[in-house]
Amino acid sequence: MDRRLFVARLLAKTPDALVVTGLGSASYDVFAAGDRDHNYYLWGAMGGASSVALGIALAQPTRPVVVITGDGEQMMGIGSLATIAAKSPANLSIVVLDNGHYGETGMQRSHSSLGTDLVAVARGFGIAQVQQLQTVEQADALAEHINARKATTFVQALVHADEPPRALPPRDGPFIKNRFRSALGLQPF
Repeated sequence: MDRRLFVARLLAKTPDALVVTGLGSASYDVFAAGDRDHNYYLWGAMGGASSVALGIALAQPTRPVVVITGDGEQMMGIGSLATIAAKSPANLSIVVLDNGHYGETGMQRSHSSLGTDLVAVARGFGIAQVQQLQTVEQADALAEHINARKATTFVQALVHADEPPRALPPRDGPFIKNRFRSALGLQPF
């Protein structure tokens, strides 16, 4: 499926979600869908998006929290899924945009195109609500689930292995952090 259309549709239907992105293409896709203060773009934390989102989900249980990341970034932090399953915050959804390639380093094939089944891995760690999506239209049902905040969710969204033009969000880490904290009514530090 088209990654940009999928992300834009999902975010349009989850306007109250706190969004954490993995580095690279996931950040570009989220920014292209429309920058907002509730987006937390991670630039130098390869493998850390799901862990950061877990902390936010635990601290903000009344808000839906969505991780949007790539297959390579998620595999770098694959062990985070064990902790996420153990904590099981009902408001956390992990959306892995899986193109089967490492887009930031030259489009080498990733493990998911070499046999790793990310849905089975997430289920094996203990996340009960797992699914694979293959069409942009499936973003609608996912958005309803995210907004309902009823279960920790892991989604593998199969996207085309293309490279849309980069839409670069801010790269100033303190600015992103402080803007995000302010949007939550917290003081910057």
